[in-house]
Amino acid sequence: MELILPQWGMSLPAVGALATTRPCGISAAPYDDGEGGGGLNLGVHVGDVLANVEHNRAQIRRQLPAEPAWLTQVHGTIVLDAAQVVGAPEADASFTTEPGVVCAIMTADCLPVLFADTAGRVVAAAHAGWRGLAAGILDNTVAQMRAAGAETIHAWLGPAIGPQQFEVAEDVLQAFVAKDPAAATAFKAITDKPGKYLADIYQLARMALATLGVSKVTGGNACTVSDPQRFYSYRRDGVTGRMAALIWLR
Repeated sequence: MELILPQWGMSLPAVGALATTRPCGISAAPYDDGEGGGGLNLGVHVGDVLANVEHNRAQIRRQLPAEPAWLTQVHGTIVLDAAQVVGAPEADASFTTEPGVVCAIMTADCLPVLFADTAGRVVAAAHAGWRGLAAGILDNTVAQMRAAGAETIHAWLGPAIGPQQFEVAEDVLQAFVAKDPAAATAFKAITDKPGKYLADIYQLARMALATLGVSKVTGGNACTVSDPQRFYSYRRDGVTGRMAALIWLR
């Protein structure tokens, strides 16, 4: 199984974290690995055979201290305490201060952001699609972490749609510029498509984190759309699986 282990730029022995990729599951097309093998789809909401998703989730569960606190993501700004999650409530981020509780979010182009404080007291996971990012999902996640005792916070940006693939319209540009005029630097006009831009979601996230006082940011160097062998991509394939980014305290 190919897992991505976040690099924080320093040792955080109290923190466990991983992100899944597309191969090494049992899901069939269009949730497969793209090369005739089974895919590691973890999303129960995308039309895959439920038994296959449950099998894939069981594979991941063996890497974790507990069943993840799965969420029903709605591109919003709600942040929940993962230790209190029952079922799959609507939210786009969770945090925990309790060892063994696993925060989890799923993506297939949207940006997964994992957070950990230096002291290993609080961790969090956020689903930052452009709507949630513009609306303040990272702001709310950092606020909840600080309220729970976090001081110096590290963030890791997981695999997402890259800056050469994320074509957006004027409304997306305006949503960010309305909040921070400097966000315009993360958009590049497409010459032969008036009103269309290439957006850098990684840059937008780094800018948002910087305004929140989170300067220790790593990751942000993968593109889900451009790497079909490793990643699911909704923008590329339409009907597709979901990957997960997960974090916990040891």
